[in-house]
Amino acid sequence: MSPFNSFLFLQGLESLPLRIERHSANALAVARWLEGNPSIEWVSYPGLASHPAHKYAAKYLSGGFGGVVTFGLKGGVEAGRKLIDSVKLFSLLANVGDAKSLIIHPASTTHQQLSAQDQAASGVTPELVRISVGIEHVDDIIADLDQAIGAATGIRTTKATPIGATR
Repeated sequence: MSPFNSFLFLQGLESLPLRIERHSANALAVARWLEGNPSIEWVSYPGLASHPAHKYAAKYLSGGFGGVVTFGLKGGVEAGRKLIDSVKLFSLLANVGDAKSLIIHPASTTHQQLSAQDQAASGVTPELVRISVGIEHVDDIIADLDQAIGAATGIRTTKATPIGATR
């Protein structure tokens, strides 16, 4: 590894604990918000008491529950397409763990070439959306999800501060 690449690597490692803490805190807040949203069928996040493995996650994941949240959006594939076309803050990427928030609707993107049976066999359902929650301000993340879910389903649930507005 070159000296400059080593320097960059060390810079990233120094702030990693802070970034992981923010990812986890933001993801938990988003998962809780999604659980109360009438446009959402289900939410899967180990930090939620409703998650089947929550007891184990609370025991073994001492630094938080991570930044990845999956949920089911009412309206299936068509609503999923509208959702990912409507986000402003989120980036449409299949990656996870970035500092910025990422979103993917596998049934209309990464797995669209598969038959419905093959999608189901791989765990991809029409309503499944996966987000990798970033380190942006959580109010901005929720506001973006709220407006995008509203565009996809016709239901907005909060009077969230618009993205970029002064707090």
